[in-house]
Amino acid sequence: MASVGGQEASSSTSQRDTSAYHVFLSFRGEDIREAFLDHLYHALERAGYRTFRDDDELERGENIKAGLEKAIQQSRSSIVVFSENYASSHWCLDELVKIVERRRRTSEFVLLPVFYHVDPSHVRNQKGSLAAAFAEHEERFSKVRIRGWREALREVADLAGMVLQNQADGHEAKFIQKIVKVIENRVIHPVLDLPSNLVGMDSRVKDIDSWLQNGSSDGEIMVLYGMGGIGKTTIARYVFNLHHSRFESSSFLASIRETFEKSDGPINLQRQLLADISKRKKTEISSVDDGINKIKHVMSHKKVLLVFDDIDQKKQLDAILGMKDWLYPHSKIIITTRNVRLLMAHASKLKIHNVDGLNYDDSHKLFGRYAFRQDPPSERLVQLSEKVVHQCEGLPLALQVLGSTFCGRADENEWLSLLAKLQDIPDNEISRKLKISYDSLDDHDRNFFLDVACFFVGEDKDYMETILVGCGVHTTIGIKNLMDRCLLRVDKYNKVMMHQMLQDMGREIVRQESPEDPGNRSRLWHHEESFSVLKDNSGTEYIKGLALDRRMLKEDRTVFRVNGAKGRRFGFFSWPVMNSASNSDEMDLKADAFSTMCRLRLLDINYLHLTGSFKGFPKKIKWLRWRGCPLESIPSDFPLQSLVAIDMSYSKLGPGWCGTKLLGCLKILDLSHCHGLTRTPDFSISRVPILERLILKGCKSLIEVHESIGNLENSLVYLNLEDCTSLSKLPRNTAMLKVLKALIISGCWNLVEFPMGMEKLEALRVFHADRIVMGPEQDEEEFYAILSNETKDLKLIYGPTCDGHPKPNEDMSWVSYWMLENDKLEAGDELTIFLLSEKEVEVREIGFHLMDLDVGEEADIVEVNQPANPPWEEAVNVGQSGSTRLFGYGMLGYTLKDLLKDVGVTWDPVGEKEHDIILPGRM
Repeated sequence: MASVGGQEASSSTSQRDTSAYHVFLSFRGEDIREAFLDHLYHALERAGYRTFRDDDELERGENIKAGLEKAIQQSRSSIVVFSENYASSHWCLDELVKIVERRRRTSEFVLLPVFYHVDPSHVRNQKGSLAAAFAEHEERFSKVRIRGWREALREVADLAGMVLQNQADGHEAKFIQKIVKVIENRVIHPVLDLPSNLVGMDSRVKDIDSWLQNGSSDGEIMVLYGMGGIGKTTIARYVFNLHHSRFESSSFLASIRETFEKSDGPINLQRQLLADISKRKKTEISSVDDGINKIKHVMSHKKVLLVFDDIDQKKQLDAILGMKDWLYPHSKIIITTRNVRLLMAHASKLKIHNVDGLNYDDSHKLFGRYAFRQDPPSERLVQLSEKVVHQCEGLPLALQVLGSTFCGRADENEWLSLLAKLQDIPDNEISRKLKISYDSLDDHDRNFFLDVACFFVGEDKDYMETILVGCGVHTTIGIKNLMDRCLLRVDKYNKVMMHQMLQDMGREIVRQESPEDPGNRSRLWHHEESFSVLKDNSGTEYIKGLALDRRMLKEDRTVFRVNGAKGRRFGFFSWPVMNSASNSDEMDLKADAFSTMCRLRLLDINYLHLTGSFKGFPKKIKWLRWRGCPLESIPSDFPLQSLVAIDMSYSKLGPGWCGTKLLGCLKILDLSHCHGLTRTPDFSISRVPILERLILKGCKSLIEVHESIGNLENSLVYLNLEDCTSLSKLPRNTAMLKVLKALIISGCWNLVEFPMGMEKLEALRVFHADRIVMGPEQDEEEFYAILSNETKDLKLIYGPTCDGHPKPNEDMSWVSYWMLENDKLEAGDELTIFLLSEKEVEVREIGFHLMDLDVGEEADIVEVNQPANPPWEEAVNVGQSGSTRLFGYGMLGYTLKDLLKDVGVTWDPVGEKEHDIILPGRM
């Protein structure tokens, strides 16, 4: 029959906590427990679904029937796995009746039947092995009970289920993936990404699970500490996925240490925390003190689960400990850190949990999953792998990275050679063990790895690739090689990510090039060292890249008061402030300090004031990021001819910022938030022949985009004009940009017209045009209809026009339509229409029409005129050709007294992915 790995069912559950489990598994253990069921259970848990099965969940001596019934009531869905002998167990049949009763009472409850080597018709009609089982039951049990079992079997068998023989060609692993996907689509909840090859998690999180469910009325803090790569963050993500739904609000603040190094990091952490726990898409914080007050107000009224990942400074810990007095009863905070010294002075206030490494069996299993993958190893390689596992001492990251290094090496001599390297490294020097993967790279990939470690962690992958390709780097194969060795990953937002331990290793490799003299290293990323080299004019030809942010040179010493006592503002409630020395001439640098760096390619200097002549400036720079540049124009002797990417956002640049220079290599130009910019430069083909990305976001004084932008018809793929509030029209030649894939004009509320011929933008896949008033202003609600053209990999997101604001418990109508040309919709395309709304909105009535305008007839109609709770989804095939118009209509009602008042909120429910089009609702 039907466990939550490493956790117990709560003895008492409040109204908001009734969904203690995402999935209840019902199964006949003798048939499938050790094979199919175990794989399904772990696949669900890896996907972040808290899953119940009876063998682990119920304590010995408990009334099993009562315990299972309670677990069913506390679950949001159930997967019933029908196997050959399922019906032979009266426990299973009683369990099935309770599941069906739960579904009848609660429409939101999801029931998914899975037929494992069983014909659904046999379940429906009790034939085959089920007939024999019922023949025995009829001799032992009452007719009423038998009738209830039969009715439950028929009802479940009639549901849309999944049949092993009919799906994934009977391949169980693929079949399990499809089951998880169905649950993902029907049981929606936010989860954090986790590695697919987790091992040993039940035992590693057991104590944390117990603490999270200990019933203490006090707000509590637990610290997970251990060395880098031991799995602290993975464990924190794992328990967050399992338990976040038990709390009214939750927030996972990742990579505190990395974020804190950025000048605006602390305030961004404040904003994220407030947005998460208040459940608002946008939060405004006017000052640090304002943020503290708002966070305190929300936390003191809600049961919250907060995770602060990778704390490494005392001031960060002090700030979090200061929140303990704000916590609402039963709230929990989890902190991860590798610095145990931070905890010494506060041990009495914290629950401290030491994260140990994996045991030998789990270590061997994890290493094998990366080293051997699908290929069964020879007995000799298994023996050799034991030596690797032994030296890794249970460190998951080392096992993962080294496993990937040995992957694909079937030759025993290769293994022996790599093992010889490992044996020469002392056991406690894990970073040097990880360096073995770096040593396995060729010179090209090593240099690529070091570039990423020093300058591009957290950057957009496409942005990084454009820059480094301009430097002669083969990024496509380089990224693959690094990812194959687990030295690099790209997250779901297309950001380049690297484990902190690996980034530290890469930077240490560069530091060792010249430990005592930074000017002789190939890359400078440490702000103080970069400033010293420039101030002392000690740079050399060895320097290929340099990063320096002036704001990071001074530490915040702002004084504040807490409960009347004077102190200093620490942690993520601090804001780096330049002191008086930062505004003096001591912070200015001479441009000729760069003259000796003839090999410089990557230059990231922010809020820096350079004086003097640029005549000797390096001529082959490919990337210039000079945010906060104090100049109104680029000096005439500044070399621009080799630049591939320019980012001068937040600068004082004016209309003639670059003169008339040729920018023949330029592909990316970012002038966001340059408030002195009133007009763009001339985009003549002779000046910027290959410009691909133009970002002018937040240029509030911009009144004109030069008509010559049409000259970029064969190169420009991305144009961002978001929040250019003074812009009243787009260039007429915008329609000439035939390779343009993304056009963003959200917030350009002064636009009065679009240029003619916009339908010619055949390559357009991303069009964000919300927060624009085109004609009379309409009231809008956060309610969206999403049309997905699966055939063309395109999503159209509609913000329907709503008929005013309804009073509580009263209905209102909505309507939306949009023209779809042949490049967006053609005969035979497969569409999915998906209705999505805020949780406060209840859908009373919905309907959609597809109208073919060329033939004047309706195409396939999707129409549902009955109450439906979002999300609602329906599929349709296009049966006609020609231009098509999508109509959506229906009725909405609110259940809350406080109605939504923000009518201009940007909200993209699909996330930061390609192929989104957000359009204002049209009447």
